[in-house]
Amino acid sequence: MDLHLDGKVIIITGGFKGIGKGIALQVAREGAIPVVINRSDDAQGQFARDIGRYAETYDTHLLDLNDTDGIAPIVEETYRKYGHIDGIVNNAGVNDNKDLETTGWRDFERSIHGNLTHYYELVHASVGHLKESRGAIVNISSKTALTGQGKTSAYAAAKGAILGLTREWAAALAPSGVRGNAIVVAECWTPLYAKWIRSFGDEAAQRERLSEITDRIPLEHRMTTVEEIGDTAAFLLSDRASHTTGQWIFPDGGYVHLDRALT
Repeated sequence: MDLHLDGKVIIITGGFKGIGKGIALQVAREGAIPVVINRSDDAQGQFARDIGRYAETYDTHLLDLNDTDGIAPIVEETYRKYGHIDGIVNNAGVNDNKDLETTGWRDFERSIHGNLTHYYELVHASVGHLKESRGAIVNISSKTALTGQGKTSAYAAAKGAILGLTREWAAALAPSGVRGNAIVVAECWTPLYAKWIRSFGDEAAQRERLSEITDRIPLEHRMTTVEEIGDTAAFLLSDRASHTTGQWIFPDGGYVHLDRALT
């Protein structure tokens, strides 16, 4: 299916690896121009090699998104260069395990800032351009917003707020033809997830822990791939999803909604 993304300018945060990279590669395959904002990272070289296989034109901007004032200049530079901005993918963030019992309010606020504020600022800085192009917003959220996880209060709060903002922006921007949707990620295999699994010890212990997780995923008992998240995001950014807005999409193998008795 042609998603009609050829030449569309899509700004993606946290795109050098993991879910963001999966999205960047997929929109590039569809002919879009990815503009990736990422902090300085040793994954940049591999990202450049991979994206270069699909995209003749793409941009990268090195920015720690905690430096929120740096976002708007990148948006304006992108608009001046291409003359349009057609989509935003808010993806960057980290599950930092700031729990209720040991996290003071200052650390809680810092975590919220690192996982939420830049979502708002990127759309705030881009909203005029999105209205002009009748573009689309895709926010990456997490199952923790709906299921909880334990020991990650700040991250869960940020991801819940992202779902609220998705609905709010969809309502606010509907008269301008701008769509906003969220992808709710559950168990997706990324470099960060692999690092977490390695923390359980030797290979046997790692396999045991991973099996405990995948056994609870109803469809095929496996992790979601970043490519599957990328496919979902590309569709939501495209005019093939022209009447879809305000939705929370769950490409998770039934993890959140299906009865665990099925497993």
